[in-house]
Amino acid sequence: MTDPAKVRRHAERIRELVASVVRSQIKDPRLGMITITDARITADLRDATVFYTVLGDAAAQASTAAALESAKGMLRSTVGKALGLRHSPTLTFVLDDVQDQVKHIDDLLAAARQSDAEVQRLAAQAKYAGEAQPYRIDEDEDAEGDQDGDEGTPSATDRR
Repeated sequence: MTDPAKVRRHAERIRELVASVVRSQIKDPRLGMITITDARITADLRDATVFYTVLGDAAAQASTAAALESAKGMLRSTVGKALGLRHSPTLTFVLDDVQDQVKHIDDLLAAARQSDAEVQRLAAQAKYAGEAQPYRIDEDEDAEGDQDGDEGTPSATDRR
């Protein structure tokens, strides 16, 4: 069983290494504006998944994926040498769709705000279906309670 802290450290190191190599050593013209967002590695340290985002349209994303796939061998050997593990982890690159999720959440929040505004508008124009005070208040009982004073509470002399 591998220590979870060690796995996290290796995953963070893989993210840093891949980002550094992509920035400085890969000269593929298909590589777009890429950001390495995260890396995860299995507990046995044999398989690593690297998440990335690309600025641009679907064509830029596809060309960047092809560039990463062609540079996978060089990236794997660099990561293996730097980590000093017995087996170099295999690298899998996954397009991170964070921007799509953020846009979807923003759209949902905008729809919720619009719905809340509509509810507030309808509530401001609402009127009671019946009377404003739906409960019957007996005016006779209320008047008697005020006149009698505190009949139900014992006085200081009664408590002794």
